[in-house]
Amino acid sequence: MTAVAPTVPSATRHPSPAPRLSRWLLRLHRPALCAWAGLVVLLSAALLWLGGPLTDASAAAWEQYNACDGASRCAYDQPSIIRYKEVYSATTFAVLALPFLVAAWAGATLTSRELETGTAQLTWAQSVSPVHWLTATLALPATLVVAGTGLVVTLHHLAWSAGEGRIDTAKSWSDFQTFYAGGPLTVALALLGLVVGVLVGLLLSRSLPALATSVVATGGVFAIVHTALPYLWPSVTQVRNRVQDAPSGAGILVDEGILTSTGARLPNPYCGSDVFPDCRAMYDKLDAVGYYRDFHPLAHYWPLQLVATALTCAIVAVLVFAAYRVLKSRTGGAPRGASTTV
Repeated sequence: MTAVAPTVPSATRHPSPAPRLSRWLLRLHRPALCAWAGLVVLLSAALLWLGGPLTDASAAAWEQYNACDGASRCAYDQPSIIRYKEVYSATTFAVLALPFLVAAWAGATLTSRELETGTAQLTWAQSVSPVHWLTATLALPATLVVAGTGLVVTLHHLAWSAGEGRIDTAKSWSDFQTFYAGGPLTVALALLGLVVGVLVGLLLSRSLPALATSVVATGGVFAIVHTALPYLWPSVTQVRNRVQDAPSGAGILVDEGILTSTGARLPNPYCGSDVFPDCRAMYDKLDAVGYYRDFHPLAHYWPLQLVATALTCAIVAVLVFAAYRVLKSRTGGAPRGASTTV
């Protein structure tokens, strides 16, 4: 009696399509991967230089300048101060540009070009379902984007912290560019740029229009998050009577103005204190008794960062869901191996 070899299921005879798809994506986007790695390495080196030698040299120069105590002739290392400011501005701008660079690349290549050239349809017909294709298209770049952006954001925060209290012209934590470039919110915005690019590519299926639309859409969501940011966490209120100058608590401003005797809030007339006759007359007419200022102090830095990051991630989740719905509508939920025409 001849023994019959057991039939091996096809799933065990052939490797899973997921690893093959990941390797194929890496080969397909190798130039972009190399460019991203080079950008992250270059920016990281610049931030390490900024937070180390440049900060030390600039801090020493400020010590020299402050020791002059207003003398008409004084020698201090002015080039070090200027160099620090220039590199800080350049690296901060580069970090803030990452979400838009990711959006441009994702919109131009990840899904739009594959649909435009028919490569995606060929992949679906041969070995990989549309859902697996989109999952790999999102997951692998997302990992690289989060890792690279997270590294440079951390280094930027450390570089800024190294100059805090040592450099007289160092940016405040509440400075718009500094706040975004040194926190996890920018990582979430970079991930948002990726997902926006993928979704727009699925909708348009054309590289150049998807590139431009992705950048504009990412900027729009960025503006929405920025507008909502001051209201995502309860602010602190500072009040002064009208004889004093208006309060000037350092931080992110939410609202400011004058208070009436009834507790009503009116816009700030920016007149000055009550010691000036014209201002006194105006305050009497408005029934003003003092000033108020709603703002976020330094203690709110991390709450604002984390809540805004959570909001951005929620938007990312909605966009990912929308991407799968768009893909399903385009393919009709075709199973793997079925021929799909888009």
